[in-house]
Amino acid sequence: MALNNTYDARLVQQETAVGAGVQILLLALLGTAIGMGPAGWLSGLAFAIATWAVLSRALHRTRPRSFGPANRVTLGRATLVGGVTALVADSFESSPPVTLFVGLTAVALILDGVDGKVARATGTSTPLGARFDMEVDAFLILVLSVYVSMTLGPWVLLIGAMRYVFVAAARALPWLNAPLPPSTARKTVAAMQGVLLLLAGSGLLPYAGTFAVVAVALAALVWSFGRDILWLWRTFRAEEARVAEVLELKLVREPERMAS
Repeated sequence: MALNNTYDARLVQQETAVGAGVQILLLALLGTAIGMGPAGWLSGLAFAIATWAVLSRALHRTRPRSFGPANRVTLGRATLVGGVTALVADSFESSPPVTLFVGLTAVALILDGVDGKVARATGTSTPLGARFDMEVDAFLILVLSVYVSMTLGPWVLLIGAMRYVFVAAARALPWLNAPLPPSTARKTVAAMQGVLLLLAGSGLLPYAGTFAVVAVALAALVWSFGRDILWLWRTFRAEEARVAEVLELKLVREPERMAS
């Protein structure tokens, strides 16, 4: 939907700039509180700049009338994810305070259930908002998997990388881009990932318990992706068969029509 005037465009773009400013403020607070090193600062700033640039470009392309309340919630959640990213990057040099790490991540996960409800309640659901929400979710899972992998090993990275591998595969296999039917199971498995990875990263469980929790998360994710990929493949093959049948029928009827 096109904008009615340039003022609206400026107002929408200002929202992303405010988000980047709040992200930098959060990094400053974290840096003051824990003495964050260069890795944390650089990662947090890179996340803030990338979020601002990508979101600004998407808004310029889609040209919504306003940024919307649901997107504000998602932008706030993205700010927290930027903070978590900085803490995880800093953990390669020194362990972050567990309470701070768990607190930021927990609030980000809780807000994941808020932005969708706000969008539905205000009638402001948009494809951009849904994509923004999904990308923030995916990046948080990736960051959490990096953090937990430092304890359990690189196999944990499969959880965070799986969605990005799927997106990359879809560039080579276009049938993976077909829309999937709504699925409560898919949403449940996706929501589980953040909660289970946070539990694993909190240090509350013994090593065996942490390993079991993350293994369950990975198994559930493999099952979910596998089920969806199988559905997409069967749908693609069925569509191919239907098209082939139509073409075959057309080839049979064409000589008959010309003969008559």
